[in-house]
Amino acid sequence: MASSSRGEFSSSFGFVMAAAGSAVGLGNIWGFPTQTAENGGAAFVLIYVILAFLVGYPVLMAEFTIGRYTRMAPPDAYKKLGGGKSFFWIGILGLVTVGFILSFYSIIASGMIAYFIEPMGRLFGLEAFADWVISQSVTSNLLFTSIFFLLTILIVSGGVSNGIEKWSKRFMPMLFVLFVVLVVYVLTLDGAMEGVRVYLLPDFSRILEPKLLTSAMGQAFFSLSLGVGGMLVYGSYTNKNANLVKLGWLVTLCDIGVAFIAGLLIIPAMYAAANLGTEIFDASGAMISGPNLIFQILPELFESMGSLGWVVAFVFFLLMSIAALTSSIAMLEPVVAYVQDSKKIERKKASWFTGGFFWIVSIIIIFNFDQLFNLVLTATTVYGQPFLGLAIAIFAGWVIKKNVLLNELKEGFPELEKSFFYKIWPIFLKVVCPILILLVFLQSF
Repeated sequence: MASSSRGEFSSSFGFVMAAAGSAVGLGNIWGFPTQTAENGGAAFVLIYVILAFLVGYPVLMAEFTIGRYTRMAPPDAYKKLGGGKSFFWIGILGLVTVGFILSFYSIIASGMIAYFIEPMGRLFGLEAFADWVISQSVTSNLLFTSIFFLLTILIVSGGVSNGIEKWSKRFMPMLFVLFVVLVVYVLTLDGAMEGVRVYLLPDFSRILEPKLLTSAMGQAFFSLSLGVGGMLVYGSYTNKNANLVKLGWLVTLCDIGVAFIAGLLIIPAMYAAANLGTEIFDASGAMISGPNLIFQILPELFESMGSLGWVVAFVFFLLMSIAALTSSIAMLEPVVAYVQDSKKIERKKASWFTGGFFWIVSIIIIFNFDQLFNLVLTATTVYGQPFLGLAIAIFAGWVIKKNVLLNELKEGFPELEKSFFYKIWPIFLKVVCPILILLVFLQSF
């Protein structure tokens, strides 16, 4: 059992919602749909789903199992399981990486909060205020980034059961409901069915293209938030009686499900916007994605709807804010867990100390946005995460003794040795996952 100071999830549902919340973030909502549209439609979806289970799920299970076995944050967990100083410092690198991801991610998330507030300003006739809210000026970015950090720190400081689990169980069902409501509405708009066709009709002639395969591999791995410690720490808060094999499947299915539904929302919405005259392709002919999609194209679509658009915008950016917050909680948590465990200080102090530190990093980025934002983003997500993912696959497959992790899984799954999972998981950790992750890592160069 976990010590009371560290905490433990009170239910399997709470664990799945928290882990799924970590996996479901802004990347699912703007990255997956546009990558699908650009890479063969449903052909990309098919490859993505396959790779999510072939690569993402085995590594996810390794993180969950290492976490539950050691009851430690990544650096100490790696050291305890025979990784020595080398993997200890890889664990530290993971914490630094996830902290810096949180720092730039919070700036993007602050825009979600701003666009969530903006419709209310317009509704009450506060046009100047509404314009300032979405101006993305230094002052507005400072305010809303600080608000986002405050929310993240408050939830994490509440602890595992009363903070992370409590709010994940509220936020994630709300996220699914909002998604479904918006999908149903968007599909009624003129032009939306063209987006559905682009999204769901497969172009199987492209299924073996290197770009499609590497894009699907990257999306499958990174959408599950692997390599940076969040899932490992969540595993450390899991009850010994929980069936991690089953829970891992559920988390992976939730992540895939949200990504798929996001496609049904975003791509039809983009084509509905195009039907109203909005340009949805950039100069190179690629579909616009990322922040430009969220902060330019979709607001134009909402604005074209008149007063109803304010309601739709309010709901959409509420959804985006929730998705961002469930991910940011999981980004801050592994750093808090390590500080709490290694320095023996209580959770609230650890939360405010670490959250405050990365808030300062965010402020520095805001004041030097053109020089630092893309630099930090590229260093952490393009190079840092693939390296860390490769490291944990090698560690789980080659450094840890095979029976250590398998015996841990038996705690909640006594019939493990009779399962298909038992036969193939070690092979995937040793061979399949490292090779495929290495391909993505090399592709980043």
